[in-house]
Amino acid sequence: MDVDEFWFLIERSAGETTAKEQRLNWLHDQLVRRPAEEIIDFEAWMVTARRKIDTWLMWGAVRALDLDGSGDGFWYFQMWLVGLGRETFERVAREPDALVDVPAVRRLVLMTRKRQTWTREDWPTFEALDYVAMRAWEQATGKGHEELAEALTSRGFELFAMPNPTDEAWELDDAEEKARRLPRITRYMTSVPSHSDPT
Repeated sequence: MDVDEFWFLIERSAGETTAKEQRLNWLHDQLVRRPAEEIIDFEAWMVTARRKIDTWLMWGAVRALDLDGSGDGFWYFQMWLVGLGRETFERVAREPDALVDVPAVRRLVLMTRKRQTWTREDWPTFEALDYVAMRAWEQATGKGHEELAEALTSRGFELFAMPNPTDEAWELDDAEEKARRLPRITRYMTSVPSHSDPT
């Protein structure tokens, strides 16, 4: 499976249904019928994608937009961003400040400002997408997740269970640093009216 096929499956799952659980079921059904090597490929491309956005700058962008900026939240936000598809993912991976241009993100910011509750489908995390290849692997091969991890490490991948940014660390809640590193997000967040603003 090459990278184009990986993204085709991610995007096709969204075309089949927007519901997270149904997307997972569709992806599982696609993967479980494939050779074991292709399941490993899928997970390898997932790990590769995640490493691109597992950065302090991206984490800062998530926090600056008042999305879930906890360790767990950022870890599963990465899967959510993958789930938005290749074009959005690559644009934001290149420039985390561009996260502010993603329609789903703006919608969540506005909901928060209006004190509207996010539903499970709204929440900018997609934890179970992290496990879809593992589930397919276990069903297709009869082997455990440890063997899938071994297959990935044998290809040279380092596996983590929490964020492990390797870019320059900074104080994510420092207002001056946010304004300097994430100017577009900062401008947007100061321009969005709160629920108490009469405008």
